[in-house]
Amino acid sequence: MQCVPFFVFSIHLTYVSCDFLQYGNFVDNIRLYVRGGSGGMGLPRMGGQGGEGGDVWVVASKDMTLKKIKDKYPMKRFVAGEGGNSSVRALKGERGMDKEIPAPVGVTVTEDGGKVIGDLNAEDDRVMVAKGGHGGSFYSGFEPSRGKAKHIRLDLKLIADLGLVGFPNAGKSSLLTAMSNATPQIANYAFTTLKPEIGKIMYKDFKQISVADLPGLIEGAHINKGMGHKFLKHVERTKHLLFVVDVCGFQLANKTPFRSAFEAVQLLTKELELYKEELVSKPALLVVNKMDLPDAEEKLEELKEQLQNPHEFSDMLPDDMIPKHFMTFRNVVPVSAHTGFGVEYLKTCIRKSLDEDATMANIALHQERLNCGVSASLTNPQNQNIEALC
Repeated sequence: MQCVPFFVFSIHLTYVSCDFLQYGNFVDNIRLYVRGGSGGMGLPRMGGQGGEGGDVWVVASKDMTLKKIKDKYPMKRFVAGEGGNSSVRALKGERGMDKEIPAPVGVTVTEDGGKVIGDLNAEDDRVMVAKGGHGGSFYSGFEPSRGKAKHIRLDLKLIADLGLVGFPNAGKSSLLTAMSNATPQIANYAFTTLKPEIGKIMYKDFKQISVADLPGLIEGAHINKGMGHKFLKHVERTKHLLFVVDVCGFQLANKTPFRSAFEAVQLLTKELELYKEELVSKPALLVVNKMDLPDAEEKLEELKEQLQNPHEFSDMLPDDMIPKHFMTFRNVVPVSAHTGFGVEYLKTCIRKSLDEDATMANIALHQERLNCGVSASLTNPQNQNIEALC
């Protein structure tokens, strides 16, 4: 099936094939099994009451990511403590220990079926996801109840499908205007964008892709220079990155060094890496803007050669500005936001990249659930409490 995208003025374009590389390991959603602790046994002959089972909470924590949860807890199972049994020495059993799941700020917690349980919008926000069982008492025949059990999902709330990443005045705002229905402030000076500007790319089949023009980075953003962390926290909330560089290079001010397009790419990569290393594993495309300028074609060829062999040209940068891992782009697309050159082809590559990832994510989710069901059946042939095994 061909997808024929169009701009808001219905400009038609034939779908063009784009090359793809292996997916990054940035995690923006994760599925977990949670169970509250069972209550403790009551003591019938003395009327003793068992302790309540512990609850399971998801708590917003600083510097936590979904990938860290996945790596630290590979089984993805969280079970709270059981309530203490009633005894002659302690007629009231002790309450079971709560279980806390650390999660990043900006997460929506949902049940497996999609029902929203709660949002974590600030550090230390907390959401109960599984309540513990009641302790045995006179009213229950001194028999305790089991804690609630379910699967939940933690989804990083995205502000856009695509985030534009670049130094100030790289032409991000002009590019957003050329691609979408957004009307950001545009001027020939740095720091035009002070907050994310969201635009929508419209396609013939009614597909919409949201694009965020994020505040321009400067060297030192990872230590909060310039817009610093205000920019970088938004980068986390986009599915893909769209690097935008000026084909002729960039100089922020008279006292700052001139940076070529290749240097700009590596410095942007380094800033992302220093802030949060896994950001550089997000799927990314590179836009080489301002192709209407003199000598642009020659500079583009030079940039492509440098990107193919980045190690050979890394001596152009100070040692502390060389990234640990050079960015691999799914596409390098030359454009001119001013004239419109290359913009339609860029839209096609964006659509293809996002669609490909969505397909792979659906396959992975289906396989996870399939593996879970098979594992549960093998572990428990009588199919008793299979959900707890998944």
